[in-house]
Amino acid sequence: MNLKELCEARYSCRLYQEKPIEAEKLEYIKECVRLAPSAVNRQPWKFLLITDPAQLDIVKACYKREWIQTAPAIVMCLKNESECWTRRYDSHSHADIDIAIATEHLCLAATEQGLAGCWVCNFDIEMLRSTFPIPEGYDPAVLVPLGYPADEPAPKVRKPLDEVWA
Repeated sequence: MNLKELCEARYSCRLYQEKPIEAEKLEYIKECVRLAPSAVNRQPWKFLLITDPAQLDIVKACYKREWIQTAPAIVMCLKNESECWTRRYDSHSHADIDIAIATEHLCLAATEQGLAGCWVCNFDIEMLRSTFPIPEGYDPAVLVPLGYPADEPAPKVRKPLDEVWA
């Protein structure tokens, strides 16, 4: 599958099969995330792969949607503002950009492996922080449920090229 086909195949999955993810697929995804670029190569991130049922319950409680309950794994994507590169002209932090690049590497690698995921950014950060061991200096930025899809992707609606490219 070439990159365009991979981008076309990747979608936000909201229903997963009751099937564990093979360790070799998870290791492949981890390696793809590790290779993601970041501003000035700071790599201001950590990723927690959660597959233990008790830990999954804690993370799932931070996002009140029924569909997430079907995910056999969740990756917690953490950013570190103090480790990221900051633009000197306006003090703009690149932590959100860096974690976004790495998170999309994760989603594309999962798609390539026959898995699916979904970006979740609207979760209870304080509940997560108070019930899960987040490393000091790191903030949860994204949760990515992962698994074998049990739904079908909806048709993608994208703006035409002439509206995107100036």
